[in-house]
Amino acid sequence: MDGEKRTPRRTPLAAVLAANSISTAGTSLTLIGVPWFVLETTGSAGKAGVVAFCATLPIVVAALVGGPVIDRVGRRRVAVASDAVCGAAVAAVPLLHYAGALHFWMLCALMALNGLAHTPGNTARYVLVPDLAEHAGTTLARAASLFDAVSRGARMVGAALAGVLIAVVGAETVLLLDAATFTLSALLVAAGVRGIRAAEPRRAAAPVSLRAYRTELKEGYAYLLGNRLLLAVVVMVMFMNGTDQGWNAVLLPVHAEGELGGATDLGLLTALFGAGGLAGALLYGAVGHRFSRRTVFAVCVVLCGAPRFVVAALTGTTLPLAVTMALGGVAGGMLNPILTTVTYERVPEQLRSRVSGALTAGCELAMPVGGLVAGVLVEGTGATGALLAMGAVYFLATLSPLVFPAWRTMGSPEPQVSSSEPSRPDPVPAARTPRSPAS
Repeated sequence: MDGEKRTPRRTPLAAVLAANSISTAGTSLTLIGVPWFVLETTGSAGKAGVVAFCATLPIVVAALVGGPVIDRVGRRRVAVASDAVCGAAVAAVPLLHYAGALHFWMLCALMALNGLAHTPGNTARYVLVPDLAEHAGTTLARAASLFDAVSRGARMVGAALAGVLIAVVGAETVLLLDAATFTLSALLVAAGVRGIRAAEPRRAAAPVSLRAYRTELKEGYAYLLGNRLLLAVVVMVMFMNGTDQGWNAVLLPVHAEGELGGATDLGLLTALFGAGGLAGALLYGAVGHRFSRRTVFAVCVVLCGAPRFVVAALTGTTLPLAVTMALGGVAGGMLNPILTTVTYERVPEQLRSRVSGALTAGCELAMPVGGLVAGVLVEGTGATGALLAMGAVYFLATLSPLVFPAWRTMGSPEPQVSSSEPSRPDPVPAARTPRSPAS
């Protein structure tokens, strides 16, 4: 280890950053391409909501039980296998459609498989960052900000590209391009992340068994339940993610199709939100450390989400919503660097995969319902009523940091759990990055 510190190795960190950015760009293609594909082929917002439900429910399931699996199999192997499965599932949709063999249930099943495989890969790359930062000889805060910034930049590029490509070549071709991005991401991790102990399978003292698996899984949830701030983050982000899923999978596509300029405007708006997020992440990395974490977070979390729902409901033109989403993206870009740094500071390395899995499961618990509810609301009350209702839920959720005392402990690092007592929850709060509010 000492030799590694004297001779920094930047290639593994660069490989993970590149793979994550490519995978994220591909995910943006899916985020726009699949709802548009469903609306084009079925004309039903309700069915778009059903597909969103099928795509996100397995994400929660994978997060609930996947933490110990990532450690046992190895973070590098999980990241590669995850991208390979996602690429195959996404590619199958347009290929079956071209063959005239794609039924609606098949689309739902393929999106479910994509969701099931996607979360372990994301978690595996995420939990590698602290170790790769150490190998690269850079600071944790800088690596966390860079990880978030490149993801946002990729999301912005992917969204803009998706809007243009859907208009020019169709949603089916966009999904094929998405499959190619997953393949490239898998190759980058397979080739670039070698010789890193934290990326390889962990040889646990206990043999592989159902009992050992339950014990390891319990350790992650025990840590989560023992931290008030962490629980406050999970509850707030759960509601935010649910409404965000309704926005991304149903409300924004329906609004773009009915009131705006179609797929091109959909891609433009999503790209502007991503561009704002990139600017916000870079801004926080440059000057954010000078200000109170809690103050910055509390202000930005209120501004990042609910205003876009209201503006979309009350206007039928692109410009006001574009400005709102760009500014909301800037505010949202401040959030993940804060929570990522707090998490890396407080969650012990040996528990990182398990705690991240537990946190992801909690944060994404409402996502399947969010897309389904949005589809039902649009069918029942119209797009305007659905936007206002879900915007109200978003706003109420984001008041949490201003109301509950647990958030006051966000400001400073706290001691980690010792490696000799992994199953004891740290009495001091911890946090984990919520990916959707500012995504």
